[in-house]
Amino acid sequence: MIQLETICALATPQGIGAIGVIRVSGERTFEIVNKIFKGKDLTKVDSHTIHFGTIRDGGVIVDEVLIAVFKTPKSFTKEDVVEISCHGSDYIIRYILKLLLQNGCRMAQAGEFTQRAFLNGQFDLVQAEAVADLIAADSEAAHKTAMNLMRGGFSNQLKALREELIHFASLVELELDFGEEDVEFAERDDLKSLILKIQNFLKNLIDSFDAGNVIKEGLPVAIIGPPNAGKSTLLNVLLNEERAIVTEIAGTTRDVIEDVLFIEGIKFRFIDTAGIRETKDVVESIGIERSKDAMRRAEIVLLLSDSQDSNEDFISEFDEDKIIRVRNKIDLVAKAENVDGLGISAKNNIGIDELKAAIVAKAKMKKQADTMLTNLRHYEHLVKANEALSEVLNGLDLGITGDFLAQDIRLSLHHLGEITGAISSDDLLANIFSKFCIGK
Repeated sequence: MIQLETICALATPQGIGAIGVIRVSGERTFEIVNKIFKGKDLTKVDSHTIHFGTIRDGGVIVDEVLIAVFKTPKSFTKEDVVEISCHGSDYIIRYILKLLLQNGCRMAQAGEFTQRAFLNGQFDLVQAEAVADLIAADSEAAHKTAMNLMRGGFSNQLKALREELIHFASLVELELDFGEEDVEFAERDDLKSLILKIQNFLKNLIDSFDAGNVIKEGLPVAIIGPPNAGKSTLLNVLLNEERAIVTEIAGTTRDVIEDVLFIEGIKFRFIDTAGIRETKDVVESIGIERSKDAMRRAEIVLLLSDSQDSNEDFISEFDEDKIIRVRNKIDLVAKAENVDGLGISAKNNIGIDELKAAIVAKAKMKKQADTMLTNLRHYEHLVKANEALSEVLNGLDLGITGDFLAQDIRLSLHHLGEITGAISSDDLLANIFSKFCIGK
C-alpha cells in the first residue's frame, strides 16, 4: 500500500534561496499536480520536458513555476515524477506542499525517493547508499569514491561472483537428493578455484576499508616535535585561525587538537600534539603518549623542530615513509639554505605554501584503488562472507560431505546478498534510508 501512495517533499535545502524544488512521485503524480498547476495537461506532455505555468489555490496565484516531467519508468524512482521549481520563499514552499497534501499526496519519509528507486529495481542497495555518500562528499576523493559506487563499483563484480557461487551451491544441493548413489555434480577443484577467486576479490575490498575511511574522514596529518618547536603556531597558520593556544611556556599543549583543512581538493585532518620530551609531569606524560599514538595512526607526519640538532630518537619506531621533516623558525637561522629539511617560519608565514605542496605530494603518493570500501555495513558482511568461504575451503580439504559444504556456502551467499540488497529485511531498509535527507 505504501508504494501506491504519492509522496512529496522539498528536495532543496531548507531556508530562503533563489529557488526551491519540490519533488512528487507516485501513481497519482500527474493527476494531483494538474489540480493545482495552470499550464499544460501534464498527462499529455512528453517525458523529460519542462513547462512554465502557475500554481493556484482556486483563483489565487501562489507562484509562477517551472515543472519538470519524468514519466515511468524513465525517472529516478521509476514512477511518475514531477519536480516543481518555485521561488525559494519558505511561505511559497509551505503553501505548495499544503496544496499537494490537500489533493492526495503525503509527505515523504527520509530517503523514501531513493528507497522507492531501490525497490523498483533502479539500482541495488550499495548504489542506493552511495547516493547519500555522494551528497555528503566534501572532497574530490570522496566524490570519486561515491560516484564509482553509485555507477556500479564493486556491485556488478560482486553480483557476477555471487551468481557463480549460486550455480555451485545448486549443484551441491542437488547432490543431497542423490545421497544414496554417492554422485558429485559439483566439481570440487572448480569450486575451490572459484572460492579462492572470490576471496581474493573480497580481501582487496576488506583491505581498502581503512583507506576508504581516510578518504571519508580526512587524511590524518600529525604535527610532531619537541616543546616550543612551533607546532601550535603552525596549526594556526595552516587553518588561518587561532585554533591552538600559543605561549613561550614549554608544554602548553597537553592533548591532541584536531581540525580539517582542504588543500587542492584533498581533505586533511591536522592533529596538533603535545611536545615530546622527558618529563615527570603526569598530565604532560599522558599528552606525550597521545602524541606518539597520533603519530602511529597518522598517514602523514610533520616532524617539526626549530634547529638542526633536535633529538629525534623517538621516531625510530615509526614509519619513515610517512614523515616530512620541517625546520621551523628559519628566520632566526643565519643560513636558511643550509637548513636540513623543509624550512619554514610559521610565525612569519614563510614557506607555508611549499609545505602545503609537500603534504599534497605525499598524499598523492599513496595509491588508491578504483573501488574503495567506505561503508561499515559492507565491511562487516564481507568479513563474514569471507570467513564462511574459508570454512568451505577447510571442508573441501577435509573431504566433508556436501550437506555441510552447502551450509557454509549458503551462509556466504546470505552475507553477499545482504550487501547488495538481494537479501534484505524491512528493518534493514528502514535503518539505511532513515539516514538520508528528506526529499532524497
